[in-house]
Amino acid sequence: MEGGGSGGNDVELVCKTLQFEHKLFYFDLKENPRGRYLKISEKTSATRSTIIVPVDGIVWFLDLFDYYVKTDERDAFSKELKLDTKVFYFDIGENKRGRFLKVSEASVSRNRSTIIVPAGSSGEEGWAAFRNILLEINDEASRQFIIPNKQHMDHSEHIAGLSDDVGAGFISGHSAQAVTGSDLNLERLVELPPQDEVGSLGLSKVIRVDQKRFFFDLGSNNRGHFLRISEVAGADRSSIILPLSGLRQFHEMIGHFVEITKDRIEGMTGPNVRTLEPSHR
Repeated sequence: MEGGGSGGNDVELVCKTLQFEHKLFYFDLKENPRGRYLKISEKTSATRSTIIVPVDGIVWFLDLFDYYVKTDERDAFSKELKLDTKVFYFDIGENKRGRFLKVSEASVSRNRSTIIVPAGSSGEEGWAAFRNILLEINDEASRQFIIPNKQHMDHSEHIAGLSDDVGAGFISGHSAQAVTGSDLNLERLVELPPQDEVGSLGLSKVIRVDQKRFFFDLGSNNRGHFLRISEVAGADRSSIILPLSGLRQFHEMIGHFVEITKDRIEGMTGPNVRTLEPSHR
């Protein structure tokens, strides 16, 4: 979807508000003939500014706010998020009121718009509160009615050969391997199975595709090693167990379908996140 508007055909689906310090934020999940979108407005006593987020971008905003909440200020980088024809920039700044996160939207159809989210005087409680509202909206949307029609490229397309470009949907789980600096080191939104259930291997990954999450958990039990693949959509979760002996065959079969559908895959566009060097802004 290109973006929401203020036309008379827009229908409100979910509405939330957040009061923090001297600012009031409105979160309005809406639908019009072009699709669904989240309108986030920042209101102060003197100004009001708005950004428009496509519905399938809510999970990416959620992950990025989670990243800034959980990453030390000295280690946090500016990020650029591409969603369809839009680009969103995330930058940490500071003024006399304290630290803040500036989120700017740039698109071909709207003038550049920016909202400023305060961190808070004693940590990142402002960013955490903002993230929690996004989580509530995403959960309600996933559980009740939102299933985006637009398909996206498999995030492995963004992951392969990464330098500082990161597919935001690829989240490192509880792995014994070190996470590189180019990865978004984000915590999961769904808890991993108990450690004794997956055995000593304990290597887990998750990817997002539209409103679904797919978890890959490498584990072992008294029958041997296995890869559990779980699909999570809203409150629903289903899993398959793949013995490690069949992993190569599974890989070959997936490769077969990637090959015969590559013309369609190459025509799809998906969101991605990259770290910005200061000199590039």
